[in-house]
Amino acid sequence: MTDDLSDEDRKLVVLARGALARAEAASGAAVRDDDGRTYAGADVVTATLTLSALQVAIATALSSGARGFEAAVVVNGRADDPGLPTFAEVSPDAYVYLTDTAGTPTSRVGQA
Repeated sequence: MTDDLSDEDRKLVVLARGALARAEAASGAAVRDDDGRTYAGADVVTATLTLSALQVAIATALSSGARGFEAAVVVNGRADDPGLPTFAEVSPDAYVYLTDTAGTPTSRVGQA
């Protein structure tokens, strides 16, 4: 499945792995918007707030003016990530790669 990644998707893997490492989190995510801009995030877990890495990346993108997404990568991602429905809501034709911690894709969710 690694061969399925485009050069642009590989960049998302690098960004997501970087977010994961900086935050020392369980997972990291990166999204690419319709204009090609990228946004990354890591899990946020506090006593009063819990967000998945994908939710953080989506919220960062949307709050920065993104109107839609082309793709996303979630490093150490899971098929039950609570950000997946939001991603699909905003961009039903986009796709998300879930990878292991090394960034090797384990599955793909969505279109395109």
